[in-house]
This record gives sequence, C-alpha cells and structure tokens, in this order.
Amino acid sequence: MKILLIGEYSNVHATLAAGIRQLGHEVTVISNGDFWKNYPRDIDVSRPEGRFGGLRLLVRLYRLLPKMKGYDVVQLINPMFFEVKAERLFYFYDYLRKHNKKVFLGAFGMDWYWVYYCSVKKPLRYSDFNFGDRVRTDEEALKEQKDWIGTPKEQLNKHIAETCDGIIAGLYEYWACYHPTLTRKTTFIPFPIRCPKNVKLSGEAPSKVRFFIGINRSRSVYKGTDIMLKAAQDVLSKYPDKMELMKAESVPFDLYQQMMDGSDAILDQLYSYTPSMNPLLAMSKGIICIGGGEPENYEIINETELRPIINVEPHYESVYKEVEQLVLHPERIPELKRQSVEYVRKHHDHLKVASQYLAYWESGRN
Repeated sequence: MKILLIGEYSNVHATLAAGIRQLGHEVTVISNGDFWKNYPRDIDVSRPEGRFGGLRLLVRLYRLLPKMKGYDVVQLINPMFFEVKAERLFYFYDYLRKHNKKVFLGAFGMDWYWVYYCSVKKPLRYSDFNFGDRVRTDEEALKEQKDWIGTPKEQLNKHIAETCDGIIAGLYEYWACYHPTLTRKTTFIPFPIRCPKNVKLSGEAPSKVRFFIGINRSRSVYKGTDIMLKAAQDVLSKYPDKMELMKAESVPFDLYQQMMDGSDAILDQLYSYTPSMNPLLAMSKGIICIGGGEPENYEIINETELRPIINVEPHYESVYKEVEQLVLHPERIPELKRQSVEYVRKHHDHLKVASQYLAYWESGRN
C-alpha cells in the first residue's frame, strides 16, 4: 500500500510510519513535527514565523498538492491537520478525498467531539473539561470551548467525520466521544510505541525512588501537571532521603527521552483515563506510570491480568498518597516495572499496531 500520514501528535504518525515501513509498505509523513517537540517527518510544513507566516505556509501547501495525491490511504492526525484557518482546510480535505482512494481521521486529541462531549454530554466521570457534572472553567478549558464549539472548526470536524472512510481513536476517552454518534465508522487502535529490544530491570528495590515529570508550560494547569508537580514536591520535602524528582520543561523530544531515562516512575496527565504516548514510551523502558489507569483502559484492550499503572484520581490528595506509598514501599517497584514493559510490548508494539491499522484501512468503513 501507498500511505500518506498528515500531521503529528506526540510522535504517533512518525512511530506508526516506522512500523508500516518495516511491514513493507510505502509511507510519507507530512507534518510540522508537533511544534517545538520536533518529531521526525519526511516533508516539513511548519508555519514560518512573522506577520505573513500563515500566507507563506498556505502558498507552500498549495505547491505541495501534487505530492498529496495517488495514495491508497491518507490519514489526518486531527481536523486541523495544517496550521491554517479551518475555513482554508475544507479545500485541502476535499482535494485529498478526490485524489486518493481512502481518507481516515485520527481521534487523538483536541477536536470538537472531545470538547463538546466532555463539556455537554459528559460520558466520562472526569476529563479535561468536566469533573462529574461540573464543567471546568479555568482559562485553558474555556479557551478551547470557545475555539471549537459553534465555530468553523466545529463545521470542519463534522464534515470530515461524516464523510471520511473511518475514524481511529487512540485512547478510550476519544473513542467514548466519537462512538455514540459515529458508531459504524469509529474504531479503537492503541497508540504505537517502538519498544526497546533489551530492557535491563533490577529485581531489587531502589534506595531512592526517582520520579520524572514532563511540563508543557502553556498547558500545565489544563493537564493537571501543576497539581502533580506540587504533590511530588511536597512528598520530596517530607522524604528528601528517599526520593528524587526530575523535571523536563517544554524540551524537544530527543532531550525529553534522555532526561526520562533512569527514572523509576513518571507522573503524567492527571485527568486521563489512559496512558498516552509519553507515559507509554516510559513504560516500555521499565518506568512506572502514575496517571491514568482506569478500568475502562484495561477493558478496551481486553487486558485481564496486567495492572502496571498506578491510577490516580483527579485531585492533589490522590497523587500525594500514591507518590508517598511508592516512596515508602519501593519493594513494589521491580514487579510494576516488569509489568509495564510486558504491557506495552503486548498492546502497543509498533509493528503489531501497524498491522492493526493496515487491516482497518483495507476494510474501510464508509
């Protein structure tokens, strides 16, 4: 097959492309590298800086159109798959539909279905936009609601979702927002991870428990990173001889990986039901995830035995308790690390996930 992956989110498309190539198919990735994270891609479409950056990008995209046709499969990372206004993207999407065999949409992050369903329908007990029946009113949540609901972005998202050949959700949460209204064409496929071939795991408890937390300065409150960091810092102040805390603030992906290595546990995404790309990558290296490990996460992948994730509820007290318990009981760490590696290899290995994508693309849904 000849496949075009457009856009990037947390290394999903770059990792998927690596798996597909190993399985003998031709893949091109067009993206902006997910901004400062700078993930690998074949064709860069980063928006130039300056007053006329949008116009310059638009001209480049029009010139690239001949390279975006003739594919068996095109997959969009998000309805906003290029850094131009939603009004402009209708044309590019319709072009892709016309000049390629099949087009699929990824449900991997921020879009209208995620914002609207979490804010209004509330299928989840908690999310980036709700705590039970209460809708979040912090600045970032309100900004995203205003940006997506009742705007051209909503119109674009609905247009793509209703006319594409299928929708792939990478986390249970996103599946829960698309599946109710687009049941027939929505499927769930786990995120792909390039698992290290050899992971050396110690059978002994560490003398000091090393925690790692990645901080995106612009989204710290929205993702609950501020709360997780405060809880970890407070435990550190109580047990300075029993734990260490490493922070990575808005750094490129390669440096992020280097800083993560050697940690015992990662704190990530307070309001998530499931581990996303960064904690999954950490787990593949034998690093324990403290974050989203709700029952729905295990159910959607039919996992009945492994329970490697230390699940936390979306508040300070829960994070503090779980961090403290790990510090006080480091004998739990070797088994949790072993299960973490096994879990990612079993469900997220990029070759296995690539095979699932290929099967779904070939079947189509529309």
